[in-house]
Amino acid sequence: MNSSLEQELAQLQGAYDIIYQYLVNYSFQLMGAILIFLAGLWLAKKVASMVAKQLEKHEIDITLSNFATNLIRILIVIMVAIVALSKLGISVTPMVAAIGAASLGAGLAIQGMLSNYAAGITIIVTRPFVVGNTISVRGVTGVVKDILLGMTILTNEEGEQISIPNKHIVGEILHNSFEFKLVESHFNIAYQEDAEAVVALINDALCQSGRLSAEHPPQVGINGFNAIGIEIGIRYWLPTQSYFQDKYITHQAIHKALKAAAIKIPCPSREVHLISE
Repeated sequence: MNSSLEQELAQLQGAYDIIYQYLVNYSFQLMGAILIFLAGLWLAKKVASMVAKQLEKHEIDITLSNFATNLIRILIVIMVAIVALSKLGISVTPMVAAIGAASLGAGLAIQGMLSNYAAGITIIVTRPFVVGNTISVRGVTGVVKDILLGMTILTNEEGEQISIPNKHIVGEILHNSFEFKLVESHFNIAYQEDAEAVVALINDALCQSGRLSAEHPPQVGINGFNAIGIEIGIRYWLPTQSYFQDKYITHQAIHKALKAAAIKIPCPSREVHLISE
């Protein structure tokens, strides 16, 4: 028991001697490295704050601003850490090589994530849309709720949250209707009806509904002619947040106005001839 205790005490004494000898030999280098690292942290914070103020002054998007300032802070801290380690006599060349190899492997593993981040920066810088706009991309439509570096989040009238990776937005055909969405409809009236009166009737019904965009006046006119009758075309804009609700109410108002004016809407007819042998 005594021999085991003596061995442990000897090991502790040996560790103490090593630490003491290291502090005696490298105390000034250690203090210098600590001071350099603390000064680097202060410098990183100061530079990041200056960059953030400049980006805010030029009205750069807050998401891109935060990303840029954090990246600058991390790079400065890494450079200061390398200088501090070299002050202690620790060679950073093998560490840099290891970090480079690890970064290459990690880059290949997270290639999709990096492409999303690059696309997110492109969206934030070029601003093809902003929060509150209505966009349609790859068959998906919704109101932009948030723009992140990795994805763009949309919402629709049903309250669903749609997350689209940014790499699927950049380079695609993008439709931006801002806060509104277009409604296109058409129907036929009989040739004996007064098309001009019908157009005026529909315009009145649309204006009285009170649900249309004030920035985009409705468009109503003769869309074409066919075997059934005169085709009337209707185009108007509705808020995306209540698109279907407003659309159904508006169409009901149009139908009510046509019915009250006794406008005849013809139905397709087909003649069938029976030939007996």
